[in-house]
Amino acid sequence: MKFKQFLGLQGVKASIFMGIFYAVAMLVIFLTGYTALPGNMDELKIAIVNDDAGESGAQITGQLAESLPFNIDTDLSNKKALDQLEDNKYALVIHIPENFSENAQTGQSAQIDFTVNEASATMVSSSMKSVVTEINDQLSANFSTQVAKGVLLNMNVPEEQAAAIADQVENAYVGNYVIMNDVPDGMHNNMLPMFLTMACYVGAMIAAMQLVGAFKQSRGKASKAKLFAYVQGSALLIAVVATIFAVAVAFLIADLDTDIIFKVAGQQVLLYMAAFNVCAIFTFLIGEAGMILNIPVLLSQTIANGATMPREMMYDYFNVVSHITPMYYSVQSYYAVMFGSTEQSPFLWGLAAVFVGAMLINMMIVAFVHKKVPVTAEETEKNVPINAVPTVK
Repeated sequence: MKFKQFLGLQGVKASIFMGIFYAVAMLVIFLTGYTALPGNMDELKIAIVNDDAGESGAQITGQLAESLPFNIDTDLSNKKALDQLEDNKYALVIHIPENFSENAQTGQSAQIDFTVNEASATMVSSSMKSVVTEINDQLSANFSTQVAKGVLLNMNVPEEQAAAIADQVENAYVGNYVIMNDVPDGMHNNMLPMFLTMACYVGAMIAAMQLVGAFKQSRGKASKAKLFAYVQGSALLIAVVATIFAVAVAFLIADLDTDIIFKVAGQQVLLYMAAFNVCAIFTFLIGEAGMILNIPVLLSQTIANGATMPREMMYDYFNVVSHITPMYYSVQSYYAVMFGSTEQSPFLWGLAAVFVGAMLINMMIVAFVHKKVPVTAEETEKNVPINAVPTVK
């Protein structure tokens, strides 16, 4: 059997199709879906309920309604707002109690209630926590100034001087928020390293099942070594073709610099080969049933890839998985090359080591586990040169 004949097998053709299909389908669905964040955050609804009889409540309500980038409802009761919040009709309910101004003026604790429904989309609850923190910081600074001014006035300090001193107290400390390796706006940009990796990995996992199936189907038509080489050659061909489509989709949707396109493409090919050989281990061992083991390995890597938590936070199992599987190295390498977070080369070497290690394991399985099947006479005759002189019996 020649390599061209091997490529013509149905399993190989299916692998090429699935490599392209998964790369395009997963990236288009995930990347376009996540472009809504944070761009569509202004579609969220917030309720501000002001029960305060004084001026402070009305002032705060007006300032929040003007500054917060959400749909603001102010004309409803606190009970109705909380009922709507429980049904996730609102993302946040801000309630200013009736005695707020009085407490603020008398130096007592002036409390505002911020209620968030955490049984909602993770992005909503986490964003609302950030919003509440920012509002509290601003209100705390404003009321600190008012309290300081009131204390100074009670000490018979002239009003203008008291205001100046209170303002000086408020601005005595200023936090400076510095961003390193800024990621372009949009969750699709932040999650691109993980999505690009997963699209490649799933395609490689399907290909491992199909190409190993083609390997077993072709036993007896060529030697084990030649068929194994055909499998690797077919995987490399699929890696290149799928990468062209995956990289095209990624650069069309995400905000990436075209200068890195060849670095991304090269890593994607290496990732495919590493993922293919990792998934092929179980398939070479136990056939199609190996998918039963490959799926838990894939799911484990979605946690162990470092996109949502660093290795230091992982439990021991996921930490180990991150060292011996491809996803962690790929995700971290993509962060490095796309957003300049660190050096890329250590992760590329790690990815290459996983590829080489998995391929060596597959070579040993083929050599020692798979029984040798003699090449058929029919296949031998096909390889005889046309001008060969027949033997006279």
